[in-house]
This record gives sequence, C-alpha cells and structure tokens, in this order.
Amino acid sequence: MSDVIDQVLAPATPQSQGMDPKALEAIDGYLQGLVDDGTLAGAVTLVARHGRTVHTSLLGVKDLETKEPLKLDTIFRIFSMTKPVTAVAMMILWDEGKWSPDDLIEKHIPAFKGVRVFDGVDADGKVKTVPANHPPTMRELMTHTAGLSYGFNPDDPVDKLYQAADLWGSASLAEFAEKVGKLPLLYQPGSKWVYSTSMDVQGAIIEKLSGMSAPDFYRTRIFEPLGMDDTAFHTPPAKAPRRATLYRFSPTQQKLIPSPNVLRTEYDAPPALANGGGGLVSTAPDYARFAQMLLNKGELAGQRIMSEAAAALMMSNQLTDDLSAKRWGVGAQQLRPGFGYGFNGALFYDPVKAEVPVGVGTYHWDGAAGTWFWVDPEHDLLYVGLIQLLSQSAPPIQKTTQTLMGKAFV
Repeated sequence: MSDVIDQVLAPATPQSQGMDPKALEAIDGYLQGLVDDGTLAGAVTLVARHGRTVHTSLLGVKDLETKEPLKLDTIFRIFSMTKPVTAVAMMILWDEGKWSPDDLIEKHIPAFKGVRVFDGVDADGKVKTVPANHPPTMRELMTHTAGLSYGFNPDDPVDKLYQAADLWGSASLAEFAEKVGKLPLLYQPGSKWVYSTSMDVQGAIIEKLSGMSAPDFYRTRIFEPLGMDDTAFHTPPAKAPRRATLYRFSPTQQKLIPSPNVLRTEYDAPPALANGGGGLVSTAPDYARFAQMLLNKGELAGQRIMSEAAAALMMSNQLTDDLSAKRWGVGAQQLRPGFGYGFNGALFYDPVKAEVPVGVGTYHWDGAAGTWFWVDPEHDLLYVGLIQLLSQSAPPIQKTTQTLMGKAFV
C-alpha cells in the first residue's frame, strides 16, 4: 500500500506544478538563517502540489552534539499536530452516525451532565459556580469553546482544580474524561475560545464509540491505510535512533540545550493515556500523506478515510465572526477577522482580512516543539515543517513561510 501512496506524492519539478523554485529556495534560506544563528538545530520540510512532491529540504542537524544530519525519515514529536489527526478519527465516527455536532457532550461522557460554570471565589478562596446557560455540545468540544481548560495556569482557580485532579495520572482516557466532566467550566459554553483538553476528551469518546483503544483506532483506520508507518503514540526501540533531539532555549546559557522528558517527549513505550491533543510522533513524508488526504477531501490512493462531507465539515469555520474578532488564541495561533477555527484546527476563511497570502479555506495547526503544517485547497498545496524547539519566544515560522510561499506560485 505504501508504494501506491508514494506514487501519489512522487517527486516532480516545481515548474511542472506551477511553482517557482527560486521562491521555494527563499523559504529554505529563511529557515537556514534560523539554523545559522542558533535559533534552530535543524528543520525538515516538504512541499507538495497537485499530489506531487515538488520540494524537500534537510537543514541543520538532528543532534547538535553528534552533528548527525537530518533525514526525511527522522522522527519528530509533533505534539499538537496530533489534534487534526484526532479530528479525522472523530469524523470517521461521524460518518458512521455515532455522534453529531449538536449532541450534548454528556450523551457520550455522562460526567458532564449538570456541569456548572466558574463564578469567582468566595472570601475563603473557594471556587463559586453557577449553572451553565446550556449544556456544552460536541461542536463546542471540537472547537475549544466548550468551557474547558488545559490547567496550565497555577494562579487560576479553575486551573488549580485541574492540577489537583491529577488528570494526567488517570488510569485510562475514560477516567481522564470523567474527571474533566466533574470540574467546573472556565466560562459559559460558546462564549469564549480557550485552548483546552477538548481533544483529549475526544480521545475518550473515540474509544467509547469505536470499542477500540485510541492507538489501535488511529493505527487501523488512519495510519495503516495511508502508509504512515512511522506515526504512532510511541517510538519502538528499533526506531528510537531516528528520533530528533528536542531542545529548548536557555536564557542563562544563551543557547539551545536538550530538553528531555518534557510532556512525555521520549515516547519510549505505549502510553497509559493516548494523548489525542499532543501525543503523536511522525515524519515529514508520513504527515504529508495525511495532509494530502485532507486536500483530497478524505481519500488517498484509493483509500477513503472519511467522506467528502466529513472533510468539508472538519475544515469549515465553526466560529462566529464575533468570536474570531475577539482575538483569543494560543501561541502563534491568534484568532482574528478572517482567521477562524474548524474542528481541531484553524483556518483562513478570508485571508485578506487575516493578512496572510494563502488560499481561501487553508487549514493548519502547529505543535509545541515548533512543528507546523498547512493545506491550501485553493492552490492544491501542502506544506509540512518539522523542528524540535520548545520555546514560547520562537519566531513566527508558520506565518513567515506562508507569506514567502505566496510568492512561489507561477
């Protein structure tokens, strides 16, 4: 099967697919500059248009100490680029009639029944709550608007409850989702966009509706049909030498230093909790196959992963203009007019307003270690960029490469 899929993304010259090779080299030049100045250890990129790979680049190294070069099959921790994959898993189950965007979350996770909303703290510092103005829906769960949090802020009263609940110490995704359902919502459902555990709760729903573990469902329904042989929730020992070293920038040392064991980054064994929000490792060719399937509206090389209707729903803006205009977001993903959110990923519904020269309907996301991708249906183009840098101060690589790509179409 992978041979057939490789033929779909077979190499072609940029010119044959209507692209300017010098403009693609300019994108590499920008990334090479980040390697040269020590911002990045290295980067692997892949560009495909009309189902053909028109450009790949291997810049810098896999490991700064050994100077081992990067390869196309180098394995990267893709963190939140797991989220669009989880969306596809959910859309497969949507195709099977097992859930609807208008379902209440409590239909699938009963612990959400009667959920209440944070309303400040009392004189003793205890959290006060009020009833939800409506029970949160699956559409809200798919768009970070259900009222959930990630529990990252140690000063936030609700996040403190998330931390006290020891979500990541749960024995199963079902237990994880039950704990989340019993916590107060951060805000009234549908009234805000807040980055959250929504995709991890989706993982529990995937297991419940499919009757399979999340890793098995992703493997059999997505990865194996697409020939994504190196994408999984862990790295087998035989493949571990191919995994890139993860770095963070040290302000005290003023350089990149290895950052092991952050957010379970070693992925050495199958996880107790398959993190649907950020648990996958992958390679550039693997994720390109996934991205090409999105461009093909749910199909690749004769393998139908989800229906065209499912792909269209997943990659349609689900937010009101009012929500987008309030500019909530996370990291480089700041919502704004023209830039909204579909299911588990952001999209440009009006690139002119969003001030990024991509095609209408471009769907994208990124990851905590700097990985990024987008699919541009208008230009029939995909881009996958993989680095391993944990940094809140990283440059806006995705936006810059998208801007430079705007000059690459002939």
